[in-house]
Amino acid sequence: MVAGPDDGYEAAGELLRALAAPLRIAIVTELATGARCVHELVDALAVPQPMVSQHLRVLRGAGVVRGDRRGREIEYSLNDEHIAHIVADAVSHARELAATEPTDHEPAAHAPPADRP
Repeated sequence: MVAGPDDGYEAAGELLRALAAPLRIAIVTELATGARCVHELVDALAVPQPMVSQHLRVLRGAGVVRGDRRGREIEYSLNDEHIAHIVADAVSHARELAATEPTDHEPAAHAPPADRP
C-alpha cells in the first residue's frame, strides 16, 4: 500500500516532530491539567523562562497550543485534548519499557546464553 498525500501522515509527522523534545512533552503534560501562564510553567517545570518561551513558540507554531491574553500575561492551553492523550500514552509506554529493560548486571531475556568453556 502506497501512502497518498491526503492520508495525514505528513501532518502526523509534523505533530510528532513538535513533540520531540522532553521539555515540550512536560509542557503539554502540564497544560493537560489546565491553562497556564509562562511563569506558572517555569515554576512547575523548574526551567528558565526563556527556555519555556522558546518551546512554547514551537508548540504554537505546530498548532499544539494557543495563547490567550489574560491581562498583561498570555495564558497557554492545548488546542486539542487528543494531544494530551498522545503524550500521556507515550510517557506511559516509555515508563513501561524502562521498567522492563534489563539492568547492566542481568542479561536480556532475548539474549543467547553466554558461551561456557
